[in-house]
Amino acid sequence: MNKLTAFLPVLAVAAMAAAALFHAPGAQAQAWPTKQPIKLVAVFPPGGSVDQVARILAPVLSQQLGQSVIVDNRGGASGSIGTGAVAASAPDGYTFAVVFDTHGVNPSLIPSMPFDTRKDLAAVSLIGTSAMVLTTHADSPYKSFADVVAAAKAKKNVGYGSIGSGSLGHLAVTLLARSGDFELVHVPYRGGGPLMNDAVAGHVPLAIGSVFVSKPHIDSKRLRALVVTTSQRSAILPEVPTLAESGYAGFDAPAWWAVLAPAKTPLEIVTRMNNEINAALKLPDVAQKLAAQGIAVRTGTPEAARVFIEGQIDLWAKVVRDHQIKAD
Repeated sequence: MNKLTAFLPVLAVAAMAAAALFHAPGAQAQAWPTKQPIKLVAVFPPGGSVDQVARILAPVLSQQLGQSVIVDNRGGASGSIGTGAVAASAPDGYTFAVVFDTHGVNPSLIPSMPFDTRKDLAAVSLIGTSAMVLTTHADSPYKSFADVVAAAKAKKNVGYGSIGSGSLGHLAVTLLARSGDFELVHVPYRGGGPLMNDAVAGHVPLAIGSVFVSKPHIDSKRLRALVVTTSQRSAILPEVPTLAESGYAGFDAPAWWAVLAPAKTPLEIVTRMNNEINAALKLPDVAQKLAAQGIAVRTGTPEAARVFIEGQIDLWAKVVRDHQIKAD
């Protein structure tokens, strides 16, 4: 046996060790994102706010990271189908979910989800929040939210539409009515389009929807905005009072958007992606595009995003449980 032959086993062991080191989380993070394009899974169909957020972020992140970032729309089941696909993906930093506020409601409304929201996903970044706005037809007798409350307390059977049973709008109004000791009759719709069609036609007395879906009809004067659900006024509806200003101190029920990764994604990758998203959100062009959708930017750490999301899960689970709310 010559010296080279004797040395071959040593080389093989060294190669195996090097391969193992390369596949270790730290090495993966160092190599990221050179391996392949990054996928942002928008968990709702094209055209909605989740899709818009993903498409605003994708080209900026691609430029910052030096890697293609593509948007993949996977809608269905209030966002849980796309989110589940991300939860089942390899935790290698090449698949992320862009989720909506339904993510905080789904665990209590869809008990059969094939993934655990808390255990199978990691928060990367909160993107922003937006007010929801309660509107009424321009010819409605309701000139203020106080008029709505007065009618409800007079047992006038006041109805309001939302984008569906168990939607954040439905849960927010349920919580509001309980805290104000009055009742509004829920009329569920299959999404923002059908809701707004009936609202502008005057077929439903009130509608609760995001600023994104409501503002075009407010601007056209077909709908009148009565109140927003956030603790502060909306920057693009500054004349509309908050519920806190209307006698419901501390009430805050924002719509929100966030980016998630599969659990066990290396912390270095999560942190890097969080930093890049924060940098993107601070760009004036990105912030302006999001503001046009009614979204106020919310930068912060992955831990801050996790705390926010879990707080939303806990809050709305209690409302669902207390009022025995079921999904459509």
